[in-house]
Parts: sequence; structure tokens; C-alpha cells
Amino acid sequence: MPSRRTVLKNLAVGAAGLAVSARSYSRILGANDRVTFAIIGLHGRAYAHLASVRAGANTDVSHVCDVDRRELDKFATRSRELFGHAPVAVKDFRSLLESKDVDVITIATPEHWHAHMAVMGLQAGKHVYVEKPSSHNPHEGELLVAAQKKYGRLVQLGNQQRSSPHTIRIIGKIREGLIGRPYFGKGWYSNTRKGIGTGKAVPVPEYLDWDLWQGPAPRRPYKDNIHPYNWHWFWHWGTGETLNNGTHEVDLCRWALGVDHPSRVTASGGRYHFKDDWEFYDTLVTNFEYDGKMITWEGMSCQGKQYYGRGRGVTIHGTEGTVLLDRDGYEVYSLDDKLLDRYRVETKNTTGDLLSMDEMTDLHFRNLIGGIRDGEPLHSPIAEGNVSVTMLQLSNIAWKLGRTLSLDPANGHIAGDPPAAALWRREYEPGWELTV
Repeated sequence: MPSRRTVLKNLAVGAAGLAVSARSYSRILGANDRVTFAIIGLHGRAYAHLASVRAGANTDVSHVCDVDRRELDKFATRSRELFGHAPVAVKDFRSLLESKDVDVITIATPEHWHAHMAVMGLQAGKHVYVEKPSSHNPHEGELLVAAQKKYGRLVQLGNQQRSSPHTIRIIGKIREGLIGRPYFGKGWYSNTRKGIGTGKAVPVPEYLDWDLWQGPAPRRPYKDNIHPYNWHWFWHWGTGETLNNGTHEVDLCRWALGVDHPSRVTASGGRYHFKDDWEFYDTLVTNFEYDGKMITWEGMSCQGKQYYGRGRGVTIHGTEGTVLLDRDGYEVYSLDDKLLDRYRVETKNTTGDLLSMDEMTDLHFRNLIGGIRDGEPLHSPIAEGNVSVTMLQLSNIAWKLGRTLSLDPANGHIAGDPPAAALWRREYEPGWELTV
């Protein structure tokens, strides 16, 4: 059987010569079974969304959306190559929500948009695939969970390792007692990101709608070191490396240990490698404490030294052994550190930001499509995924204030610290307040 990449390559090459467009062909297969997507936020990660939609059976992309005309034009061309027809290309996502052709919206925008688009999509009757983090702050996460329950559509968080077969298998074994009682999970991430310099106020490029880009965030002048990626490192729009990448590994640790909200959160680190406009840490160690268990995550944004030869991964430690797990497989060790078992996947997944095609994302989209068509349980429904997102947002609050946070384990709310609790939510541009 040809590989998925070969199939996609052949489709792209042959699309221009198709006598029947992909859209009309999907009608032949059965319109009632077709799942149609609109992809929003087209710089980088959206290409994985596009490829994974194409890898599904009887799927289509009807709309693509971005406030940057360059990204919109380029992505629309790629979508046409894969599906054999031109998608409707729009700048304002609100217009596509009105389309009855759209069943699902996927969101890969800057993070200050995630919850707003997801909630508005649910209100318009759409299912949602939203990249992590699913919200900019804990309050938005609560609203998104409430909106999903109220409107009854599906919301899948983009922590795609939840759909990895080897990860499902080994975490199932851990939960069944493979390493005794698991009590400690350690996650890490390392990268060699460059400095972002000191931004200068410049005229907004003619290809960018800066006002719509800002959306729900209070207005700020355009600077030359924010768009299209460095917004990640500004509190106003982003959430730092913990939410950009730590969400994945903390979520795996929480899944393996069988825990939800912790009782205490600590975070230590700083912006050490460069002196620039970057407002978050580039180096961080954060701990989440439970009754008899703990999770820790270590992030190094600008220092590429790897642990166990892996740029990202987790170790799960129990009373009878340890499991080392990443996107490419796992290893099982005895209590005295002897290797007992090893598994490696055939297709290696990058340990970077996964901006391109990967099998795990295919499976994660397939799971969502199965949920829509057949009621298949989601691997990362938003009520579950939001717990991991909220934990790391609380880690950011602990780091910003320089103190330990005590939490209510029932809901993650900050206890006995009004200044910290005030950071549970943000201020919005007038008219953009989020409601359910």
C-alpha cells in the first residue's frame, strides 16, 4: 500500500487534470456522509490540518481564512491542489460561520483568538478542532467548556499524542500497574529559538488587517517583531512556551498518573539567554503537586541540549519501574534501571512544533470525524483537555508573581490569593467580551 505522503503527492500533481472535482466526487460518495471543514489561521500549523483533512475519508475543505493576504493566497492554492477545487478564501472568520456548508472549523490562529473563535463556532452550530492552548486564560477555558456542553457540538483539543496508538497502549499498561503505582511524571522540551530583538513601531503592512488580527485583545500599535510568530512571547497575545509546547507533555503525565487539577503550583525561571522584547521565560521549571503524586515540566526555549537524546518527552516513575515515552516510541525500565522493553514507531515524528504533516494529527482528525459521523468518543474532548491547559496557565501566573499558588483541586481555582486570582481572566477590547 502506498504511503500517505505518496498518496498526497500524487493527488497534488494530478489535481489539475481531474475531470471531476473533489467536491463533486465527494457528492458521488454521499453528501450526507461528507464532513466539510473551514481552516482558520493559515501560518504553519494549518498545513497539518489541511493534510489531515485530506487524509480522511469523504472530507472536504470549503473555506480558508486569514487576516494576512499572503498566507491566505498561498494556502488557498495548496488547498486547491489537494482537493481539486478552490476554497472560498475569506479574511473575517465570522463570514464563514454563516455558511451551511461548513461542518467543522479548525483553529490555528494566535492564542488570544482560540476561545473566541471556538465559542462562536459552537454558537453557529459547528464542530471545532482547536490547537493548544484552547484559551488565552483560565476564564476563557471555563467558558469554552460551558459552551460545548450548552451547544452540544464536539470540540477536540489539538494535543495529537492522545491519538497515538503506542501512547494509548503504554499509558493503558501504566494505568494497569506495569510500573507499580505511578507517582511522578517529568516532561521536558528543548529548542534553539533565536532572539526577537527590540521591536520598532512601523506602518502596518498593506497585506495585513492589524485591527482584525488583534480582535478581542485591547489595541496596541503594530511593531515589526510580532507577526507572524513572535506573538507567542508577549503576554498580550501569547502564553509562552508552557502552553505552546509544554501542554503536550504535561497532559501525558497527567493522563498516566490519573490526576486532574493539582493542589499546588510552583514555577521558577527567567529570560536568561537573550535580552530582548521576549516577555516570558526562555528557561522554566514548573511543578504540580497532588496528594501523593507530582508532575514537573522543564522547558528550554533557547538551549537545545536533549534528555535521553530526545528534544521532548516524559518519564513516568512508579514503585516498580519507569517508562520513557515520546512521540516515536517508549522504553520500559526496572526499578534498578535495566531496560525491559522497547518500542519504536516506523515513521519518525519531529520533536519540534509539528508545523507540517504527521501521522498523529491524521489520527486525531480521524477520531474527531468518527465522533461526528458515528459517535466515537473523542480522545481529547475539551472538558478533559482544558484541565491540562489551565494547569499551565496557572504555572504562568505563579511565575509572573514569583510565588506558589494553592488551588482548589475540584476546579483549579486559586485559593486565598486575590492578586493571583485577578489574573484568572483578562481585559478585552470593548465589544469583544466573551459570553456563552
